[in-house]
Amino acid sequence: MVLDGVYYHSGEEIIFRRVNSPTKAELVQLLERIVKRLLRLLTRRGYLIEDQGQTYLEGEGEESALSNLQPAATSYRISLGPRRGKKVYTLKTVEAEEGSGSERCVQNNGFSLHADVSCEADERKKLEKLCRYVARSAIANERLKLTDCGQVVLTLKTPFRDGTTHIVMTPLELLQRLAALVPRPRLNLTRFHGVLAPNAKWRSQVVPDLCSETEEGIEPSSSEDESFDNQGKKGRKYYISWSRLLRRVFNLDMECCPNCGGRVKVVAAIEEPGAIKKILTHLGLSPHPPPRSPARYDIYAEADIYSTY
Repeated sequence: MVLDGVYYHSGEEIIFRRVNSPTKAELVQLLERIVKRLLRLLTRRGYLIEDQGQTYLEGEGEESALSNLQPAATSYRISLGPRRGKKVYTLKTVEAEEGSGSERCVQNNGFSLHADVSCEADERKKLEKLCRYVARSAIANERLKLTDCGQVVLTLKTPFRDGTTHIVMTPLELLQRLAALVPRPRLNLTRFHGVLAPNAKWRSQVVPDLCSETEEGIEPSSSEDESFDNQGKKGRKYYISWSRLLRRVFNLDMECCPNCGGRVKVVAAIEEPGAIKKILTHLGLSPHPPPRSPARYDIYAEADIYSTY
């Protein structure tokens, strides 16, 4: 996700200047530049090997257990088992589409550049939906089915351009593709670049300060606890309460009464089992904890793939 404009310094403030929508010719030129730079970077770091005009993926590394699975997953091939090196089975039930399908979506050698979705500054719900789409999980459980012969069928939400609507794999092949998506340890999956980077000079003037003293639910620390920002200025550390974190992440307001809508506060913490049982019984609630729910249904249980390992 990128900004559809640039920031520039005008006197004492930072001003955002929006640019016009790119044309398809500009997107094609931009994607060609991106592909060349990425291939050059991967070749310089040793992930790609060029030989007689052909580009190959580097073989399995000594320290990475997933290095053999990741190249196979990117080329829709199988890395382990009796069908090693072959492509996964696909079912094409619709006719193939001709053309790119969108004026602002171009493809080049497996790379795709999509510039057909944009959000205004005040469209927070649309921006949240776009962020959730980008950070979605790899596979939806409701689209996975296990056939009578033990094959796993993945139903695509939208058909591919070549007409593919289903992907058929064995349980082991499915695990191989899922394992290839496991990120490396201590790797940030969300990164910010340009003016939004953590050490950017203008970041403090572009990104709103969520930790202000006037914001509800944030308590400033003591005056003796001081810190320094990227520009060397002294600042105060702020503490975000657990209730506000729950409201931000899960949209659960634990400090709001569901009956009257007023604010609630902690009166006492009761830890004695006898007093807890007495209070719950008086309120008409069960004093016993709810039973444990059974484990979720596992599509791999019937295939007995665990015996493979």
